[in-house]
Amino acid sequence: MRYFLKLAYNGGPFHGWQSQPNASSVQQTLEEALSTLLRTDVPVVGAGRTDTGVNARVMYAHFDVSCPIHDKRRFILSLNRLCGKSIAIYDVIQVEDEAHARFDATEREYRYFVSFEKSPFLPFCWSAPSSLDVDAMNRASEILTKTSDFTSFAKLHSDAKTNICDVRQAEWRKWDNGFGTDGIYFVIKADRFLRNMVRAVVGTLVDVGRGKLSIDEFNGIIEARDRCAAGTSMPPEALFLWNISYPFLPPAPQS
Repeated sequence: MRYFLKLAYNGGPFHGWQSQPNASSVQQTLEEALSTLLRTDVPVVGAGRTDTGVNARVMYAHFDVSCPIHDKRRFILSLNRLCGKSIAIYDVIQVEDEAHARFDATEREYRYFVSFEKSPFLPFCWSAPSSLDVDAMNRASEILTKTSDFTSFAKLHSDAKTNICDVRQAEWRKWDNGFGTDGIYFVIKADRFLRNMVRAVVGTLVDVGRGKLSIDEFNGIIEARDRCAAGTSMPPEALFLWNISYPFLPPAPQS
């Protein structure tokens, strides 16, 4: 029987989602917790791979078991205890045996948070050292929805078979963080993302906001299909995998 896990995690303590030798990962932590709880080896397949330090407000992963989970509440409580403080399990959902956490996802959403003032109460955001032209950043962001090839924002020497992505939304919004400091956040939705893509996109858009790049120059970077032409990748702690959509799961509330 196949189950989906709905979870969230603070990416700070982990070297990304994917299991790797001699490094702590979210996938490894989940597999060890499930194997302890179910008393058998339990491989876990995630909806995607977040990089070192990147957070997930919503992540889905699937695993298989030979017997049904009868007491969901007890199962979630036990799994949460085993996963530690940096991972939260919200739900376990029985799905069809062919359902796949990665390949069946129809859309993924990331958000990147920026504060215009330093605050000790906002550890999961990037503090902008100067003012940004948000209108110019939004004009540049519109170009992303008309782009298909994102080679300029792809990690060099990755194992991706294609750099084609369908970006359906990309925009900057004002952010009321509740601590009295002004901020903005970047929303981007697509069918898929390349490794390091969002942080590279945000870094290049920030260059537009600082006046270092014009809109035409931003468009030229995309057309160059050259990672060396784009801006620096932004710090990971301000990036969140915000939501993932599936045709067989109810849509998450908008926020």
